[in-house]
Amino acid sequence: MKIHHIAIIGSNYEVSKKFYTETLGLNIIREVYREERQSYKLDLAIGDHYVIELFSFPDPPKRPSRPESCGLRHLAFSVENVSEKRQELIEKGLDCEEIRIDEFTGKEFFFTQDPDQLPLEFYEM
Repeated sequence: MKIHHIAIIGSNYEVSKKFYTETLGLNIIREVYREERQSYKLDLAIGDHYVIELFSFPDPPKRPSRPESCGLRHLAFSVENVSEKRQELIEKGLDCEEIRIDEFTGKEFFFTQDPDQLPLEFYEM
């Protein structure tokens, strides 16, 4: 079994679309507007791998992320160079936590967040 995709609902579709495509660099596979739901659906990929469905809905409820709540905790991306990715995101205006070392694997990682405060982790391959 493999993960097929992760669905995210953004509070502001244009802001989230710009973040995931321009800031994180995910590629657009397709974008559709579903009139009956007043909702966009944007399929995104990293390279050729289908990863995220980004949705918009009118007035979605807020979901707490801090303190940590039950449910999806965070979304993690693997990257070759954690320091370079962190610096790249800082230069694009993101507030990134300091790099930490996973005590069990010895790998580097750090956290930032998307426009709706969904925690995003960048983890060394």
